[in-house]
Amino acid sequence: MITGVVLAGGMSSRLGRPKQLLELDGRPLLQHAVDAAAGAGLGEVVVVLGHGAAEVESALTLPPGARAVLNPRYRDGQSSSLKAGLAATGPGSEAAVVLLGDQPGVTVDAVRAVVSAFEERLRARYSAGWGHPVLLARSIWPDAERLEGDVGARALMFAHADLLEEVPVQGARPEDVDTWADFERVRWGLRPEPPTAP
Repeated sequence: MITGVVLAGGMSSRLGRPKQLLELDGRPLLQHAVDAAAGAGLGEVVVVLGHGAAEVESALTLPPGARAVLNPRYRDGQSSSLKAGLAATGPGSEAAVVLLGDQPGVTVDAVRAVVSAFEERLRARYSAGWGHPVLLARSIWPDAERLEGDVGARALMFAHADLLEEVPVQGARPEDVDTWADFERVRWGLRPEPPTAP
């Protein structure tokens, strides 16, 4: 069994309100990542909530096989949500596909791509570079227990670069929604402006 772990416990400090609840195409922002995980046919989906958990959970429609769990240490950063998500998986889970709740652009096809190529640790490779979803085999989950602060699966990728495989995925790399400008770009389908020379 492969588990989808959707990390959505952050405080949205840069946005000033729970970004998980922003409406995008008639659904809460977080619902998009949850639906992508569920639509890929995973054995279970764990949605990790933290700040404003009750309000966020009440706004979600959890599909069959999905459940929300609370990360009481959400103030400690993304590493605490990753630990909570992995700890909440079923005993038969062989691996976890990690998605970020503030990336509504992640697709069912991207999740399926990393699952179909499952080995040790996989991440999606878009034309603009690597991104989520990331798949973590159960054998390396103990390494997540040593993570601290606002780091997540990326740290595990760097720690085990010799085992890392990338899976080509079609489409644009999902963007984080951290600010209102990010949300406007995602809402209107705009790409980030290229960096300008100083």
